[in-house]
Amino acid sequence: MTDGWVLGLAMGHRRGQSQLLMPLLVLLTCVQTRMGLGEPEHISYVPQLSEATLAGRLTQSTFTLEQPQGIFSGPNISDKDIICLVVAYSNATPNFKAPQRVEDSPAPANFSWSRYYLTLMAYRALYSGSRAGSQASSQLSILRVGNNTHCAPTTMGCNYPLPGPGPYRVKFLVMNDKGPVAETEWSSKIQLLQAQAIQDGRGPQSPGTVVIIAILSIFLAILLTALLTVLIYTCFHSCRSAPISGQDGTGNVSRYTTHHESTLAAGSS
Repeated sequence: MTDGWVLGLAMGHRRGQSQLLMPLLVLLTCVQTRMGLGEPEHISYVPQLSEATLAGRLTQSTFTLEQPQGIFSGPNISDKDIICLVVAYSNATPNFKAPQRVEDSPAPANFSWSRYYLTLMAYRALYSGSRAGSQASSQLSILRVGNNTHCAPTTMGCNYPLPGPGPYRVKFLVMNDKGPVAETEWSSKIQLLQAQAIQDGRGPQSPGTVVIIAILSIFLAILLTALLTVLIYTCFHSCRSAPISGQDGTGNVSRYTTHHESTLAAGSS
């Protein structure tokens, strides 16, 4: 009796332990699954536009970024990992999901519906310099987005000119065969120039230019007035000097006697 009660109590205790361990096992399974998916490492770097003194910093189809020097030195990033630049419409960044493979990324030709694409693929050896600005000769000096007109927009990774003024946002994404490895933060909104903005960017004209334009306008007006006066005077003078024929115009013609009439007159006399 006592042995059976002890055995039942032990079995109940084990059953209770199993019920308590089940949520823990589920939690551990979720954590392992999440770790298996390979959550990318977060890099606290915000891509920036290049210095304002650089010519062509912003155009109608391109923009220029500073190099992300020395930020891809984490232990999870290897020299063989591909560093891509993600170009996306600014309103598409909240729902952005990184592709699991570089080959799965959309081409620039699909930008209108995919809302993003990957470009400027490189290795971290090109960005191994320090943030202070020291750069090796093999490194990129600038990152000009949309500067390649020779590649086909249907090609994955093509750095094709951007289709419109935007706004856009960009970030760097590190990829390998297993998926995303690391990623930076999104940049601020990047608005490209428009045709009207370029025209307004010329600025106001100098006072000397305004004076020259005014003098030329007055001279042109005087010249046109002189030509018109000469034309009117010539036309009026020509019209007055021309003979005007009418019903009594024959009275101005002198009467004369022909040779035949003169001979007849002499014979009759």
